[in-house]
Amino acid sequence: MHLDRRALIQGMGHLAILGGLAPVQALSAPLGAYPFTLGVASGDPWPDGFVIWTRLAPQPLERHGGMPMLPVAVRWEVAEDEGFSRIVQQGEAIARPELAHSVHVELAGLQPQRPYWYRFMTSGSDTSPVGMVRTAPAADALPERLRIGVAGCQKWEHGYFDAWGHLASESDLDLVFHYGDYIYEGAPAPLGPYIPRQHIGDELYSLSDYRRRYAQYKTDPHLQAAHAACAFAMSFDDHEVDNNWAGDLDRDGTPPEVFALRRLAAMQAWYEHMPVRRAQMPGLHGITAHRRLDFGRLLRMHVLDTRSYRSDQPCNDGKTQPCLPEMHNSPTMLGARQEAWLDEGLAHGGAWNLLAQQVLMMPYDRRPSPDAAPDFPYDTWDGYRPARARMIETIQRHGLTNVVVASGDYHRHFAGTVPVREEAPDGAMAAVEFLATSISSNGDGRPIPDAAFQLANNPHIRLMTDRRGYQLFDITPQSWRTDVKVMDQVRTPGGSIETLASFIVTPDRVAIERA
Repeated sequence: MHLDRRALIQGMGHLAILGGLAPVQALSAPLGAYPFTLGVASGDPWPDGFVIWTRLAPQPLERHGGMPMLPVAVRWEVAEDEGFSRIVQQGEAIARPELAHSVHVELAGLQPQRPYWYRFMTSGSDTSPVGMVRTAPAADALPERLRIGVAGCQKWEHGYFDAWGHLASESDLDLVFHYGDYIYEGAPAPLGPYIPRQHIGDELYSLSDYRRRYAQYKTDPHLQAAHAACAFAMSFDDHEVDNNWAGDLDRDGTPPEVFALRRLAAMQAWYEHMPVRRAQMPGLHGITAHRRLDFGRLLRMHVLDTRSYRSDQPCNDGKTQPCLPEMHNSPTMLGARQEAWLDEGLAHGGAWNLLAQQVLMMPYDRRPSPDAAPDFPYDTWDGYRPARARMIETIQRHGLTNVVVASGDYHRHFAGTVPVREEAPDGAMAAVEFLATSISSNGDGRPIPDAAFQLANNPHIRLMTDRRGYQLFDITPQSWRTDVKVMDQVRTPGGSIETLASFIVTPDRVAIERA
């Protein structure tokens, strides 16, 4: 009898996860210490509901978060006002040890396009912070305005998360798209000018390792404030598992059936700490992270997964040199099933399409001078030129001029367009792209010495800067405005935020203009 070792390993993990979902007698006694140290969060709004999340962890960095290894009853309330005088739904959930005592409640039956407030309680007097979330507009509505923040790449060791505090204070936010690198998996680096604070624990491999790293990141008050301020659409990139992983492979040559163990542990910890729906729970099939969020007839948001199904990066992730541009031909970034799903989802009549994904889609020749050889990245869509060509073909087949790509990973702000033909970067364009910089990764940033040449050599790129921060999308039926926000410092706390540049896009043509 033949056994698929990878399927067997993942199946055992799936059974371990689901084993905690049967009805059980839950602990209802006081825990003896405040359990909501990691805050609250909401996510994936629909017209009639959303997800609310918390995790019980009285001692978040200790074994099991300081929790007893028993299921615990958690009450929740959703209200139409911040003072909870008009409670519209309430209930009880079970925080299970199999899922690190995390709680995911999927709400339905609420009114579209309005704010709600939520909170959690355990036995005794322990009550969580209050979070606020807005439901999406009704399917047939055309809202006047939608505001989305875009951020990610928050390496604890490279700086402080003040940018999240600034984002939490932005007015009228409907959603934040987190493109990934919520945690970084590496061992602690020595403290110094570039490393103002350290990771706890060694490099991550086990489920308990990943859980503690998420807990460390989630103790940050600025990150907690951002989660409490509005709903998040969560994705993941590479550092939630291992740097530059691709599908069944890591970059170190680990046997796939062994890497599957690490990936499953990482994905379970991601699910346990994110405000995502049960459909995103990892299991025998891996994880289904790609999904759609509709905001009436104004915007369809396609949340993509560019890690789970991609083929390996070209030239052994660039370690095999020379690696000429024509060798950047890894065949798939999304996988055939996700490509077909996206193609189907683009066939709608909404005003805008947002491709919310992880890595730079537009070509980027990063050579420093005219006499240098062309130099394209390996881990972005530049390493997957056949996949990018199919993406452009899909957009063109639908006759779309309203596609905006939101990206991350590169630790710089980019604003530009995706050429129809990569060899004609000043020709016809298929989509607009805004890549948001990091929250803290790479520290304060520095001037790009060859920026003037690179912008001239990449005429489809209108802005590129090595500063930390985030982006804000202000979307109406007639126009799309992107504000590029930058921090003055992140290596020391207390940094301030400013708008570096703003760009305007209209749905009838693929171009960006400075506001």
